[in-house]
Amino acid sequence: MPAVFVVIWSTGFVVARYGMPHAPPFAFLAVRFILSALLLGVWAQLAGAAWPASRGQWRHLAITGVLMHGGYLGGVWAAVRWGIGAGTVALIVGLQPLLTTLWVEARHRSSITGAAHERLGPRHWIGLLMGLCGLALVVGPKLGHGEVTPVNLVLALLALLSITAGTLYQKHHVQPCDVRTAGAVQMVAALVVAAPIALGELTGGGAHVDLHPELIGAMAWSVLALTLGGSSLLYLLIARGAATRVTSLMYLVPPCTAVLAWLLFDEVINVSMVAGMALSLAGVLLVVRAGRGRS
Repeated sequence: MPAVFVVIWSTGFVVARYGMPHAPPFAFLAVRFILSALLLGVWAQLAGAAWPASRGQWRHLAITGVLMHGGYLGGVWAAVRWGIGAGTVALIVGLQPLLTTLWVEARHRSSITGAAHERLGPRHWIGLLMGLCGLALVVGPKLGHGEVTPVNLVLALLALLSITAGTLYQKHHVQPCDVRTAGAVQMVAALVVAAPIALGELTGGGAHVDLHPELIGAMAWSVLALTLGGSSLLYLLIARGAATRVTSLMYLVPPCTAVLAWLLFDEVINVSMVAGMALSLAGVLLVVRAGRGRS
């Protein structure tokens, strides 16, 4: 399941390259959230899946939907729209495991309740730093001069903070429930955020939607593969694993994205990028094995 998740999640940056020239980011995402919510809701009803039992769980799921879909996807797609490259976004968002680790460590040290928290040892830190160095080797050659601006940098950082906060929030507040009903609630919550911005893009912003085959294909893949597949897998991985081990998988996304770009767009992969992929993989394996040794 983790390997499938990494491959599916990596295609999100490739999809942005296809869809972004033909529609403004939040208009695209608003339609994606509508279609995803409808499909997940129908799927849940046909399967007889249970919906969240309490208002608190509805609220927690809504908050994670706003953070992990509205904030993360909105930040990434808007940053790409404003000129930042997919490799640069991947590098910035790839800092998530380090932020997660720092938060877990700070929470453990400041805890006075005696509750059980994830304990981080030297192997965790070494593995996380190896992954970060691997990321730099992979996406470093793709960083363009003048590519990063204050606007797209803030948007990319917003995406990073949103996915990190959403992952931690879900791990600590969302109780186990059916992934289909949970996803439907998250999509509706994300739509509440995206819809007003999309309306502004299409009216006050002067943007328009071009029903190009690339846009239709990007939408279909975004809904069926990324939302119903990737987002559902992420939900299950967070529910079943420690936050640090789950987010360490994000280190594999930029290398996987580089391979997909090479296959689809004939982008060059050099020696430093191959070394970075190997280093990232080694770092993730070290973090995962360290976590298993403590569990």
